[in-house]
Amino acid sequence: MTDAALAPAPTVTLTDRAAKRVARIVSKEPAGTVLRISVAGGGCSGFQYEYNLVQQSPTPDDLVLNKGDATVLIDSLSLEFMGGAEIDFVDDLIGQSFQIKNPNAVASCGCGTSFAV
Repeated sequence: MTDAALAPAPTVTLTDRAAKRVARIVSKEPAGTVLRISVAGGGCSGFQYEYNLVQQSPTPDDLVLNKGDATVLIDSLSLEFMGGAEIDFVDDLIGQSFQIKNPNAVASCGCGTSFAV
């Protein structure tokens, strides 16, 4: 058995606040709508998070996060950049937003939507 076979699959955590916000958002959408979070090239730091409401079933390579009435999908390529991250929802004086605390990011921009690895 190789070390790769023994290594646990990377995971992402969805906080209760984020799950409640996702559930609230998708409750206003057609049945079966989920939030897909992905990583794309771009942004001011090299990579950026994309948030899309989609009506699709998970693919075999998706990480599926279910909490309460919220479902979040993350594809395997994005998971390579997001493994170990925590998805949170923050509501403070400067606004409301999803924030991803990513241990793989070595730098991020002020808005929190782009990062470098």
